[in-house]
Amino acid sequence: MSSCLGRHVRPGERLTVGLSGGVDSVVLLHALAVLRPAGLAALHINHGLSPHADRWAGFCAEYARTLGLPFSTTRVAVERGSADGLEAAARRARYAAFAAAPGDWIVLAHHRDDQAETVLFNLLRGSGIAGAAAMRACSGRLLRPLLGVDRAGIVRYAQTHRLNWIEDESNADLRHARNFLRHRVIAPLLQRFPAAARNLAAAAARFAEAQDLLDALARSDLGKLDDFPLPLAVLQTLDEPRVRNVLRYLLARHRVGIPSEARLREICRQLLSAGLDRRPAFPLGEYRLTRRRGIIYLEAVRPSAERR
Repeated sequence: MSSCLGRHVRPGERLTVGLSGGVDSVVLLHALAVLRPAGLAALHINHGLSPHADRWAGFCAEYARTLGLPFSTTRVAVERGSADGLEAAARRARYAAFAAAPGDWIVLAHHRDDQAETVLFNLLRGSGIAGAAAMRACSGRLLRPLLGVDRAGIVRYAQTHRLNWIEDESNADLRHARNFLRHRVIAPLLQRFPAAARNLAAAAARFAEAQDLLDALARSDLGKLDDFPLPLAVLQTLDEPRVRNVLRYLLARHRVGIPSEARLREICRQLLSAGLDRRPAFPLGEYRLTRRRGIIYLEAVRPSAERR
């Protein structure tokens, strides 16, 4: 953890820990309070999904008080009927709250087992290299200093320091995809392959390096034209894999969900081959990718969560 902080955090910068009350975030906040209490604060996101949600918020407030740290809580509204499920909706609401939170860094307690789970989850969803890269130790102002630590080590720390934490009952609900993966897939996998989590996390780091190289190639192919609107002529000079790479890069910059490989191929085909009198358009969630008069545009079709 110290090495991660040393690489990314400059003296005097403020750290806000995402404190859920679970063992991971409890340990993270305690360890940071020992290492560098100055400029440290805790933030609890209350999703309101559990009947115990307010009690958990109270636990987090009391824990921060015992450590002598500033504490705040934010209640978020989770979209119950989201097409991609309650887990994804809660995650979006949580990260929107983190984006609005004060502090130079938002510090999260994801650990090595979480990283392995995310790699498998993304691969099973059909994600490409960016998904296989899973979580970065540093992403924007999000910092994850525990990615090199396994959950067993976190629990040992909590027990050694006699820390208390809460258990979210929803973590045992196998209707949630990640819980099923954690309990029914990864747990048996670790019994047969004890190094699986470590090796998957290491693979994620290599995928991240590969993604960085692909991003560098996209920037090189784009030259000075590093965003939409994008002249079609730029793509016409590239072979198809590099066209797809450029589009992935630009869509990711705008936080637009990357379409499936088959759909992305079809988008590229139509963008490049449709007649000049045509205006091909492709809905991508809250955005639309379209071509008009030889120019490719990315247009918002409804306000995003970040702009509301």
